Amino acid sequence: MSAVLDLPSQVEAGDLVTALTARLVRLDTPALRATYEAQGEFLFIEDFLTPALTVQLVAAMQATRGELNRNYIPGHKKGGSVSRHALDRLSPFIPLLYRTSALTAWLEALCGRTLLPSPEDDPHAYALYFYTEPGDHIGWHYDSSYYKGARYTVLIGVVDRSSCRLDYRLHTRTPGREPVENSVALKPGALVFFNGDKLQHKITPLGTGEERISLTLEYVTDPRMSRWQRFVSNMKDSIAYFGFRQVFKRGARS
Repeated sequence: MSAVLDLPSQVEAGDLVTALTARLVRLDTPALRATYEAQGEFLFIEDFLTPALTVQLVAAMQATRGELNRNYIPGHKKGGSVSRHALDRLSPFIPLLYRTSALTAWLEALCGRTLLPSPEDDPHAYALYFYTEPGDHIGWHYDSSYYKGARYTVLIGVVDRSSCRLDYRLHTRTPGREPVENSVALKPGALVFFNGDKLQHKITPLGTGEERISLTLEYVTDPRMSRWQRFVSNMKDSIAYFGFRQVFKRGARS
């Protein structure tokens, strides 16, 4: 973590861990794991965060708007992003949420894998995605892993005053299974968890006068990556998400 990160006080950190742990204990994890497995490593929980935690997440997001990097790839995506390097400086709530051991343990119970934090030079480890202009969207894609291991994605709704939908296709890479297509709205506090190499998904275009903001957390099973794959990953992140300054300069300092 960046040395300039101003972490919350121990009381505030303790409050977050206590509140999140209490929420996780109330979930029927065995039943959720069964659903996750039946859906080909995909799970949606509409009311994952408590209202109090959601309010804190929204406040954490507001502090980052000045670091927003707009991006546009014709025919594929348009929107804005704030990388983990900016969040480390401006929004200690989100790095703390990412590293809360109770959350990681719960995700491991769902997927049956040991999950590790993404390396400190990975701008996607935790990031905010802003849909704030008409037509902002992202087309069909997978959260493909450039690591030697698998990459697991958590999406959490932060703001949703929009008609946007998370459209997704299950079982597209499951031999002998017909793909199943569905759609959900990622309302504030809602959670989606999936294996990035298995879920094909997109965000439908934003309408006029609307706004949608989400948080992404990325965990890996093996954080090793070849130099070539790192270069490819960094170039993709620079062009499609965070800009060269966030990816290369901030990543190098980390």
